[in-house]
Amino acid sequence: MVQQVLYRALVSTKWLSESVLAKRIGPSLRVLDASWYPPGERDAQQEFRDRHVPGASFFDIEECKDKSSPYELMLPSEAHFADYVGHLGISNDTHVVVYDGDDLGTFYAPRAWWMFRVFGHRMVSVLNGGFKNWVKEGHPVTSEISRPEPAEFKATLDRSLLKTYTDMVENMESKQFQVVDSRSEGKYRGTEPEPGNEGLEPGHIPGSLNMPFFKFLTEAGFEKSPEEIRSIFQEKKVDLSQPLVATCRKGVTACHIALAAYLCGKPDVAIYDGSWSEWFRRAPPEHKLSEWKRNKA
Repeated sequence: MVQQVLYRALVSTKWLSESVLAKRIGPSLRVLDASWYPPGERDAQQEFRDRHVPGASFFDIEECKDKSSPYELMLPSEAHFADYVGHLGISNDTHVVVYDGDDLGTFYAPRAWWMFRVFGHRMVSVLNGGFKNWVKEGHPVTSEISRPEPAEFKATLDRSLLKTYTDMVENMESKQFQVVDSRSEGKYRGTEPEPGNEGLEPGHIPGSLNMPFFKFLTEAGFEKSPEEIRSIFQEKKVDLSQPLVATCRKGVTACHIALAAYLCGKPDVAIYDGSWSEWFRRAPPEHKLSEWKRNKA
């Protein structure tokens, strides 16, 4: 693996709080709330309107996606992404900090982090501990909605960080890269259902290894240390010196795998964007491993 200087993937609540108090939020530093929750559980936009990190904008993952795709959260086009983040006041010279309000500490923020990276933006970080710990530690919040001056952002897709269905099919024969599935063991094995998805049965891509994303988080909701993360990869016999692709249900928690590997000095983990929601609908039956039908019989 070629050694390179990596931009900091995490910023602390202390660092961001100091930046807020020093009024550094602006064209050179933007903060985004990338929260999303299943319909009927929590209202991410309303929670943002109620309280958020001062100066933050809401990053709507339902708006910044390919709405023409039959799959859940496929990447938007370069032009769509550039226009969307440009209207949030983000340029190619902006340091972007992303967070979400999930009870785990971090859930959707790594997806936003990866989206910026896959569109060529390296100056992006995740708020370690998320909004949950920001509030718990007593840092400032506001209901005031900021309206940043639009900026020009040029998006350039980095195809090395993205895998397609065709890539995944070819890899079943070539085995050019390792595949890790970040969902829970039950969804991976097919013993528990995929929630909120009519017709989508659980299971996994043959040859993929299971590494539940929450294993990389502490009970308090912070990222584990690089040493702890390396031991998790080693335990699963994942070689961080070799090509690695992450998958999940819809390309969200897979980004936790990319972030975890990045913290270990591996910045080149690619995401299978369609993930299981695409694979299940396109792959032949023999390429879908699951205990689901056996358990239902």
